[in-house]
Amino acid sequence: MELYVGMDVSLKETSICVVDGSGRIVSEGTVISGPSAIAEFVKANAGSAKRIGLETGPTTTWLWHELRALGLPVICIDARHAKAALSMQINKSDRNDAAGLARIKDHLGEMVRGTVEEALNAMLDAEADQLCGAWPL
Repeated sequence: MELYVGMDVSLKETSICVVDGSGRIVSEGTVISGPSAIAEFVKANAGSAKRIGLETGPTTTWLWHELRALGLPVICIDARHAKAALSMQINKSDRNDAAGLARIKDHLGEMVRGTVEEALNAMLDAEADQLCGAWPL
């Protein structure tokens, strides 16, 4: 059976929902927002998950890299795309958002830039701002 996982991540807790290929909820729960707790839940409830959807947010880069390192098939879903898909829901909650993200099966996902690449881009942006006079020298 094909399983898909959606996660609605906040700083303290993550709502996780597992659905099958038809979109029926197989399992759901809430865990502490840490890679090991998330991986433990996913491996116990959806060990053969085809895709794990994670919406962009403040902890996305960290979680994406850590979960990938643990061998999980995580993809990152752009927050604007997720908002458009989830806005059709009647009841807005972390639980329902996780279910909605799990059901976005046809979304290709976007690679999360590595932390080194992000640091280099931030340095280049700061240098460009200085050169253009956006910041005092």
